[in-house]
Amino acid sequence: MKTLDIDVIRAAFPAFSNPAFDGVALFDNAGGSVPCRQVIDRLSRFYHERKVQPYADYGPSAAAGEEMDEARSRLAAILGVDTDEVSFGPSTTQNTFVLANAFRQFLEPGDAIIVTDQDHEANSGPWRRLAEDGIEIREWKIDPETGHLDPADLPPLLDGARLLCFPHCSNVVGEINDAAAITAMAHEAGVAVCVDGVSYAPHGLPDVGAMGADIYLFSAYKTYGPHQGIMVIRRALGEALPNQGHFFNGDTLYKRFTPAGPDHAQVAASAGMADYIDMLADHLGQGGASPRDRGRAVHDAMRARETALLKPLLDYLGNRNSVRLLGPTDAPARAPTVAVVTDTPGATLAAEMVPHGIGAAGGDFYAVRPLSAMGIDTDHGVLRMSFTHYTTEAEVDRLIGALDHVL
Repeated sequence: MKTLDIDVIRAAFPAFSNPAFDGVALFDNAGGSVPCRQVIDRLSRFYHERKVQPYADYGPSAAAGEEMDEARSRLAAILGVDTDEVSFGPSTTQNTFVLANAFRQFLEPGDAIIVTDQDHEANSGPWRRLAEDGIEIREWKIDPETGHLDPADLPPLLDGARLLCFPHCSNVVGEINDAAAITAMAHEAGVAVCVDGVSYAPHGLPDVGAMGADIYLFSAYKTYGPHQGIMVIRRALGEALPNQGHFFNGDTLYKRFTPAGPDHAQVAASAGMADYIDMLADHLGQGGASPRDRGRAVHDAMRARETALLKPLLDYLGNRNSVRLLGPTDAPARAPTVAVVTDTPGATLAAEMVPHGIGAAGGDFYAVRPLSAMGIDTDHGVLRMSFTHYTTEAEVDRLIGALDHVL
């Protein structure tokens, strides 16, 4: 298959031609990506031409509603699910909180939910709080040395459970969990599945329909889009759970778990994410394919590019005895979210890299549970270097050079 051209990619991101980014190689993308031009253009157009209450018959209002519907339908097609199975909310944290409240009403005391200690707190804390209502919380534990979630440890936890919540990949370990295989294992045991895709989706939107997860959550602002949380909830589970929205919206699946009113402009601008994927699909020669197949092609091309960029960084870190690298050393097994521990606090290292033109970050990244499980002092923290397909080879070389100075 044709590979992605970095010049085509970079041209789609206005930030990289803005003087504010001169001399800065961005390695903090796990915290939030820069938006693509297609999203910015749609957001600007909405505020200039359509910023009225949507879905009325007059021109600007009708256009606003049509663009909001377009965002939902086109993203759903790429994700391989029905249009009304996609919901928008203020953030993934908020979406998870609302879902947990629905399960609070749905489950009975003594029912069991499985969580992991590999998660970002946003997909762990809301579920764990259900223990206050008598729900049994079972923990699928990571390997304290590697951070790996071993599927062989899961079957005993599934016995009699109602819901399994786990990350597609961790925001500090970086290892990509086999979400489809884990989902199939859970479904065979009669357990519903919620996958936190926040740290995975920036590296290619997954085919959620093929994965089979009942719930899949990710953040548009980490996926080149506006500040929205995007949630897939499949019909059978979504209709079984109690409505969390206005009572008169209870028959509309995509409104059942969004009690807050939608941010019209940001929902509409999310169609720009689909525009960007379509642009890359055309570039890859996939313009005539279905939206789902275009999404798969772009996903695979993004992953191929990131894997090639990641290998020299992992090779370099693997040769540094003073560095503990979290997660796999094999590039195809992980996302390009790379956390390391040294004798120097993570935030200090990140600050020392700024004069070398590197924008990275240090801290615990709300991953207190996995870091603690791996014996890492969360006050000391880790240095996290994260990138996506829009990173250049020269920027990776600059990162390695900066690491040579600060380590």
